[in-house]
Amino acid sequence: MSTNNIGTNLSDNSNQDNEFKTWMCLICGWMYDEAAGLPDEGILPGTRWHDVPMNWTCPECGARKEDFEMVVI
Repeated sequence: MSTNNIGTNLSDNSNQDNEFKTWMCLICGWMYDEAAGLPDEGILPGTRWHDVPMNWTCPECGARKEDFEMVVI
């Protein structure tokens, strides 16, 4: 297991006022769920979109963060 994880664990999130958001890739439709994170890539559950590294790319198509848009589910 990698020790270079990004973000914080859900249990560390004491601010209940902020709901987790979902971000969709405008190129392929893949979705990043802040609540779920992306543990296989070292992004812990509860990691907010703004905390995902700028050089991160979509795991499906390689699109950049700027090619994602917040969606309401």
